[in-house]
Amino acid sequence: MDQGLTQLLPLVLIGVVFYFLLIRPQQKRAKQHRAMIEAVRRGDSVVTAGGIMGKVTKVRDDNVVQIEVAPEVRIDVVKSTLTDVKSKGEPVAASPKDDDKAEGDKPEGGNPVSKFFKK
Repeated sequence: MDQGLTQLLPLVLIGVVFYFLLIRPQQKRAKQHRAMIEAVRRGDSVVTAGGIMGKVTKVRDDNVVQIEVAPEVRIDVVKSTLTDVKSKGEPVAASPKDDDKAEGDKPEGGNPVSKFFKK
């Protein structure tokens, strides 16, 4: 009986570690995402899972919002596909990819092929 408990203890410890390192943080992120989606309102800038960026023009019901992706171009999007919600007063941060580019990385003369064929 004592040997069976000793063999079971490592499995229980692995389960506890998985819960605290994987399952619990994932549930916390999901809860924060649900709260963010529920708080979306007209005028918020949003990003969808497909990468479409736009401004919310109308919250149709609990599941659908209408976003404007270009002047006078509006699409209906399911709320659960929204990945990021930025308030209208929040500035858009510069992407770190742009900051990492060195002067030598930019193509000469605006032609992307010219960096491969140097004169």
